[in-house]
Amino acid sequence: MSLTIPGLHHVTAISGPAQANVDFFTGILKQRLVKKTVNFDAPDTYHLYYGNKAAEPGTILTFFPFADAGPGRAGAGMAAAYAYAVPQGKFDGWMDELAENAVDFHGPKDRFGARVIVLRDPDGAPVELVETDRTTDAPLDGFHSVTLWEDDIAPTARLITDHFGWEELGHERQNGTERLRLRAPGNNRGAVVDILRSDDPSIGRQGAGTIHHVAFRARDDAEQLEWQEKLQTAGFDVTNVRDRQYFNAIYFREPGGVLFEIATDPPGFAADEDPAHLGEALKLPPQYEGIRDKLERVLPPLKVA
Repeated sequence: MSLTIPGLHHVTAISGPAQANVDFFTGILKQRLVKKTVNFDAPDTYHLYYGNKAAEPGTILTFFPFADAGPGRAGAGMAAAYAYAVPQGKFDGWMDELAENAVDFHGPKDRFGARVIVLRDPDGAPVELVETDRTTDAPLDGFHSVTLWEDDIAPTARLITDHFGWEELGHERQNGTERLRLRAPGNNRGAVVDILRSDDPSIGRQGAGTIHHVAFRARDDAEQLEWQEKLQTAGFDVTNVRDRQYFNAIYFREPGGVLFEIATDPPGFAADEDPAHLGEALKLPPQYEGIRDKLERVLPPLKVA
């Protein structure tokens, strides 16, 4: 069987103040805070992870919250949006609940035959909810998709079809934009990527409310090394493996400029914390345990509703 990417592992974004971020994702969107750690490259800043109850790959949204971050803006060469999968029969309930709680949203609108609504997080970033036929008791079933904004759809599409092993699912054009949908084999979470080209001349800028990178799944370390070799052979500049404590990671830029990561499923978020108490304590990588007291004084306290 040829090597394929089964779907998204996580999406990482940039936000403003951490507490507002926690309130929105654990409160409004009913996600679990599954890990409270620090940015490995800037340990005086949190790295927050949200996911489903079991903290499974394909459900994980992470943030670098910077209290003084300037506003960002999506544009070509960036990931523009992520979408959560709404389980079968729960889409109307979500619209009713958002309206009852005075949470503004746009839609519903049709996209590739499914209803979609779009709300905004505290930093103005779009959060899409897509109606699906998946069945689960959870309010949301992890990721449905991520949208990449590109000047040219074709090179990125070739990477995802020819190398990742995904297939084209559909093509839509509307109001000066075109959207190509690609899907991974199987029925995994986060198995859809939309590639968007727009006549909008917006120039992207990283900042609060933007996506930093998109991570895809490798089932284990051996498979990740296969991807590293395969992508390097294809001419991509792929990093060495980096230990992120809950997964190992490699990074590269896709042809349009979006930062892609391939992350391993293991060891997972229960590697240093009881599954029943994920996200409750500040967890630090070994290199920062010696300055724990300092970091706990600098990092603002967080309250989960």
